[in-house]
Amino acid sequence: MLLIVPLRPFRVLACWLCLAVFMFSATLQANEASADLPVLSLSVLQFGTAHWELDHLQRHGLDRANGYQLELRVVSNLPASRLAVTSGSVNGAVADLLWAQARFKTGNPYLYVPFSAQIGDIVVSEDRQISGVEDLVGKRIGVAGGPDSKGWVLLNKVARKQGIDLSAETDVQYAAPPLLSQALKRGQVDVIVTYWHFAARLKGEGGWRSAFAMDDLLASLDLTDQLPVLGYVFPADWAQSHAALVDKFAVSLRQAKQQLADDLGHWESLRGLMNASSDPVFDALREGFVAGIPQSMTDQRLADLKRLLTLTGADSNQLMPDDLFYRGMSDRAQP
Repeated sequence: MLLIVPLRPFRVLACWLCLAVFMFSATLQANEASADLPVLSLSVLQFGTAHWELDHLQRHGLDRANGYQLELRVVSNLPASRLAVTSGSVNGAVADLLWAQARFKTGNPYLYVPFSAQIGDIVVSEDRQISGVEDLVGKRIGVAGGPDSKGWVLLNKVARKQGIDLSAETDVQYAAPPLLSQALKRGQVDVIVTYWHFAARLKGEGGWRSAFAMDDLLASLDLTDQLPVLGYVFPADWAQSHAALVDKFAVSLRQAKQQLADDLGHWESLRGLMNASSDPVFDALREGFVAGIPQSMTDQRLADLKRLLTLTGADSNQLMPDDLFYRGMSDRAQP
């Protein structure tokens, strides 16, 4: 008796084998291509706002498209991130302008690549009659980041111009941002000066608003708005010897920011990193991030960044030089 075996299962199996071989070959080629690319390593906070754009950058291959490979080292807190870059275990990290200036003063200069122009926010209950600096007199104020917080320092500068000494005429409490948010909800403070993303979460939850805009404070001090007070920092010596790699990163970073600003659909894949408790909070975080995307580093913005440093206590004779503020080719041409 002749046994006839259908050929269809064998054909299906052969197709699957061919597909597997093709996928393995493609993966091998991709790995080999990545192995040929220079690697840029960055320390990043797990739920930090920089992780949002860097995750997008990696997810859409903007690093490889620009001729390098981005490697992220996720850490749980800011001190760990700073230790990673100062110890040399990563090439760069996110830090604020004051940190970069302090490192320069100690003889450890860092190249500063703009990340965000979000200085912070001043938050009150929607039913509180606080809409100007003069309304803060006699109030209980919670301040995130301690007495050297940029937002608090600027607020004090503006108040002094109006003849108000906030330290003497208010009850000031310093605490971590999450604790301040809870204190505000419990009525233990009347207003908080906090980081923008904590403010965005509060406003997204409802019942809270900005007392007045930080941009108004900058304007009253004759400073340009959209000053990039947060940046990616790289040891100056390393950055100088890897200038082409830094340029590639800066280009891919600008592309990532543009895509996140232009297409709301990109944000859905970032929800997990944003840790948004509701759609309104998610929207507030997204809008706050996009609002903080820095504009071109013009000569005026560079000069105002230096003025901001002096206003926040830096010695005007020991300021970071111009060449430590990264300016892409298009920015360098701006007046």
